[in-house]
Amino acid sequence: MSQYIIEFDKLNKWYGNDFHVLRDIDLKVEQGERIVICGPSGSGKSTLIRCINRLEVHQEGRLLVDGVELTDDIKAIDKVRRQVGMVFQQFNLFPHLTVLENLTLAPMWVGKTPKKDAEERAMQQLERVRIAEQAKKYPLQLSGGQQQRVAIARALCLTPKIMLFDEPTSALDPEMIKEVLDVMIELADQGMTMLCVTHEMAFAKAVANRVIFMDQGQIVEQNEPNEFFDNPKSDRTKDFLSKILGH
Repeated sequence: MSQYIIEFDKLNKWYGNDFHVLRDIDLKVEQGERIVICGPSGSGKSTLIRCINRLEVHQEGRLLVDGVELTDDIKAIDKVRRQVGMVFQQFNLFPHLTVLENLTLAPMWVGKTPKKDAEERAMQQLERVRIAEQAKKYPLQLSGGQQQRVAIARALCLTPKIMLFDEPTSALDPEMIKEVLDVMIELADQGMTMLCVTHEMAFAKAVANRVIFMDQGQIVEQNEPNEFFDNPKSDRTKDFLSKILGH
């Protein structure tokens, strides 16, 4: 078995015949590692993490997740998806179901978990994201920050080994961003393997073992946070950081 929980090996992806969205991606992630991926819009960040649970299909190269190679094999894809939780920019909660029902749906239908066990686990995860008192409410009765914490709890209900976050705070008002980032920091402290696409550089400094900068479908630079922010090597990275950090 490899020591890495995720391995990209010369991975390439195109949209149609023309748009080369991921170019020769080589990336190895150790269990428990926390990686923040940043870069300009359209650089391939979201596509990269969406390949990990086969929401996007690569055309060349290899991708292994927890020792399983992602190909067209449905069983392999299903096995990987059970190990990988994902939180999107939009919360994607069912408005006609309560918070608790949103969390128990997949464990009961996909995991065949008995209702009592599914509800118990759901309440544990709602406690974990500090929102258990909202279990009986409907999503539209909650703030955006609360809905995103519900979405995180829902992903945790399938007890994943890896959590993917695709710009989880970009749809939130500024005062709600902190409550979601605080929950993510706690998850990181508990040793969860995390890959997070975000523009929240303070979060990257606080949580990441490694920050990756992407541009035009390539990994341009990667380093531990202090070195990445204080001493960027590439001109493209320097330009991006000066725009986003304002210096």
